[in-house]
Amino acid sequence: MRVRRVGSAALHARVDALAELLVDTVEGGASIGFLAPLDRQAALAWWRERAEGVAAGRLAVWVAEDDGNRVLGTVGLDFPDKPNSRHRAELVKLMVHRDARGRGLGRTLLAAAEESAASTGVTLLHLDTETDSPAERFYDAAGWTRIGAIPDYAAAPHGVLRPTSIYYKRVGSTPPTC
Repeated sequence: MRVRRVGSAALHARVDALAELLVDTVEGGASIGFLAPLDRQAALAWWRERAEGVAAGRLAVWVAEDDGNRVLGTVGLDFPDKPNSRHRAELVKLMVHRDARGRGLGRTLLAAAEESAASTGVTLLHLDTETDSPAERFYDAAGWTRIGAIPDYAAAPHGVLRPTSIYYKRVGSTPPTC
C-alpha cells in the first residue's frame, strides 16, 4: 500500500474510484456530509469539484492505493483563505473503504496529512466528527484534543440529527506571531 498526495490531474484520473469510496463510506454509516443512499453521479460531481480546490491550492488530498492501484482511502486538508489563519488547516474527509479497515490505513493517512501540514508551516489542525462514533475514538487515540460538542449539528447518513465533536491538534513548530 502507498499513500501519496495527488494533484488536480491525478485526482481527476481517480475520480471514479474516489466516488466509489465515498459511496461505500456513506453506505457504511459514516457521517461525512452526505445522506444515504448516495447517488454515484452526485459522488462523481462532488469529487470533480474538489479538483478545482486542489488546483487552486486551497485543498490538499492524499490517496491510499494498494499494489493494484485500487483506491482504499483518502484524506484532505482544507486551507483557509484569510491572512490571519494561514497557520491552520481543517482535516477533512478521512475515509477508508470498509473492506480495507483494521490495517492501520486511517492512521497512515492521518500521519501523512499531519506531517505534510507541519512541513509547510501549518501549526494547528482542526476537525469535526460525529460524537460517539468510531471516528471520535480514532481521533482520541491519535492524540487529538476534543474541545466540545455541538448538538444536532448534522444529519447522519440516514437522516437523524446528531451532535458533532470539535477537535484540534498542534503540529510542527511553535505557532507564528502575526
